[in-house]
Amino acid sequence: MSTGFLFQALVFMGASILLVPIAKKIGLSSVLGYLVAGVVIGPFGLKFVGENGQDIMHASEFGVVMMLFLIGLELNPKKFWEMRKAILGLGGLQVLATTFLLFISFLLMGWPWQMCVAVALAFSMSSTAIVLQTLKEKNLSHTVAGEASFAVLLFQDIAVIPILALLPLLGTHTASSSEHSSSLFEGQPAWVQAVSVLGVVGLILVVGKFLVVPFLRFVSKTQMRELFVAAALFIVVGVAAAMQAVGLSPALGTFLAGMVLANTEFRHELESDIEPFKGLLLGLFFVSVGATIDFDQITNDPSTIALLVVLSLVLKFGVLMITGKIFKMSSDQNFIFSFGLSQVGEFAFVLLSFSNQINLLDEVWNAKLMAVVAITMASTPLVLLVNEKLIEPYFGVKTQGDPQPESDTIDTQHKVIIAGFGHFGSTIGRFLRASGVKATILDNDSDRVDLLRRMGFEVYFGDATRVDLLEAAGAAEATILIAAIDPPEINHLLIEVVKKKFPNLKIFARARNRYDAYELIDMNIDNVYRETLDAAVRLGVDAMVQLGFRKYTANRQGQKFIHYDEVSVRKLAKSRHETKDYALSVKEQIQWQEQILQNDLKLTKEEADLSWDSEHLRQVVVQAYPNE
Repeated sequence: MSTGFLFQALVFMGASILLVPIAKKIGLSSVLGYLVAGVVIGPFGLKFVGENGQDIMHASEFGVVMMLFLIGLELNPKKFWEMRKAILGLGGLQVLATTFLLFISFLLMGWPWQMCVAVALAFSMSSTAIVLQTLKEKNLSHTVAGEASFAVLLFQDIAVIPILALLPLLGTHTASSSEHSSSLFEGQPAWVQAVSVLGVVGLILVVGKFLVVPFLRFVSKTQMRELFVAAALFIVVGVAAAMQAVGLSPALGTFLAGMVLANTEFRHELESDIEPFKGLLLGLFFVSVGATIDFDQITNDPSTIALLVVLSLVLKFGVLMITGKIFKMSSDQNFIFSFGLSQVGEFAFVLLSFSNQINLLDEVWNAKLMAVVAITMASTPLVLLVNEKLIEPYFGVKTQGDPQPESDTIDTQHKVIIAGFGHFGSTIGRFLRASGVKATILDNDSDRVDLLRRMGFEVYFGDATRVDLLEAAGAAEATILIAAIDPPEINHLLIEVVKKKFPNLKIFARARNRYDAYELIDMNIDNVYRETLDAAVRLGVDAMVQLGFRKYTANRQGQKFIHYDEVSVRKLAKSRHETKDYALSVKEQIQWQEQILQNDLKLTKEEADLSWDSEHLRQVVVQAYPNE
C-alpha cells in the first residue's frame, strides 16, 4: 500500500468528507467528526497513515499557525485595550490558578518540581482551535461566554511567550542533539535560550513594521490577486520557518506577525486570502489530533492516563467556574465558558515537546502527556453536548445571579407579543413603543434580559416555545405574535407551537434570508420579513437618488421591488428542492422583475414625479418668491 504524500492527503480528506457529515447529522460538532476520523485512519486504527502519528501532526499544525495569524490580524491595539480587563483579569486568573493547583497536585504525585512547573504551565493552556470553532458552529461567539472564552484564549496565546522563555531556566541541561531539536541556539546555556525567545519576538515586531508592510505595498502595486495571495502565504510560512529555526513555536510567531499587520491597510485583504487555507488545514489538524492519540501508552498505563485526564478536566473546570463567578457571569453562560475551556490545548504539544528537548521530560512521560492532551481535546465536543442536553435545560438558565421572574408571574399582557429581542426584535420593539404600541417581550438570553431591563425595557426571561410561558404572556387574548428568534430553527419551533395552541394569533415572522423565508412559507405564514431585504433596498434607493433620480421615483421603485420580490419568493418556494427547475425559475423571476420595474420606471418618467421632490419644490419657491 502506498504511503506517499498524495495517498495520505487522499485518506485525510476522504475520512473527513465521510465522517464529518455523519457527526453533524447526529447532532455532534464537526470537530468531533474530525477527531473520530483521525482515530479511524491513524496508526492505532486502520493504520492508513503514519507509524506513530507525529509526522501527521507536524504537517497539519500549519492550520493552527494560520489560525493564530488571523487572530493576530483581528487584534489591533485599540481592541486589545478595550478588552484589557477581560484578558488580564479572566485570562490571568485562570492561568495562574490552574498552574498553581496542577503544580501542587503533581508534587503530591512525587514528580520533580521542575517537571511539575513545566507540565502545569502546559496543561493550563486551552485549545484555541477547538473552542473557537465550536463556539462558531453553535452561534455562541458573541455571547458573554463566547467573548469571555476569546479573552482567556488570547491571554493564553500571549502567555506562551514568557513561558517559553522561562522553561530553559528550569532545565538542568541544555537541549540535546536529538531529532527533536533543531534550534540555532542548541547547546547554548539556559539563559541564552531564554533571552533568544524575547529577542526573536522583538525582531518579528520590528521586521513586521519596517520590512513586511513596504513589501506588501510593493506587491499590491502589481494589481495581481494571485501574487498577493502568494505574498500572504510567503509571510506566514517565512515567519513560521524563522521561529522553528530558533526552536520556538511557529504559531506564536505568526500570531505576533498578525498583530503587527492588524493596523495596516492590508488587514482585510490578508484575512480573505488566508481564510480558505486556514479552514482546510485546521480540519486536518483536528484529524491529526485524533490520529496521534497513543493507544499503546493508554493500554500500558491506563490508570495514570485516566487520572491525569480527569484531574486536568476537573481542576480546570473548577477554576473556570470560580473565575466566571468572580466576574459575575450568569450560570448558563458560566457553564458554557467552563466546559468549553476545560481541555488542554494545542500549545501544550509545543510546550511539552520543548520541555522534552531541554530534558525536563523523558520520552516515556512525554508520550503519556501527549496522549492526555489529545484525549482532553477530543472530549470537548462531548462535554459541551452534555452541558447542552443535560445541564443547561434544567440548571443553567434558571440559576441567575439576579433572580429572574418565573413564567407564571408575568403580570402584564398586551395585544402584541415579541419573542426574541436581539438586534431585529429590539428595533421592532423600539419602533412600536415610540408609536404608543405596548408589547409583551420574551427573550431566553439572561444577560440580554438583565441589560434591557437596565435600559428601561419591560422584558421577561424564558423560553418562548413553552406553552405555559406563552399563556402567562397572554397569548390566548393577544392579536399579534412577532416571531423574531435567532437561530431560525427555534423560531420555526415557536411558530409550530403557536399555530397549534393559539390559532387566533396572527404571526409576523422574521426570516434570516431567502431560504429561511421558503421554510416559513411552507408553514403557511403570510407575513414573512427578511431581515436584510429592506435595508438593502433602502441603500439602493439612496444610491439612485445620488445618481440623479427623483426621490419619489427612487422610493417608489424600491417599494415595487420589495413587492415583486415577495411575490417571486412565494413562487420560488415551490420549486426550490428541484435544482434544475429552481435555477431556471430564479432566472425567469429575475428577468420578470427587471422587465416590469423598467416598464414602471418609463411610466414614472412620463408622469413626472417632480412635485414629490423637496429639492424641486425649493427651486419653485425661490423662482416664485425671489425676494423672500
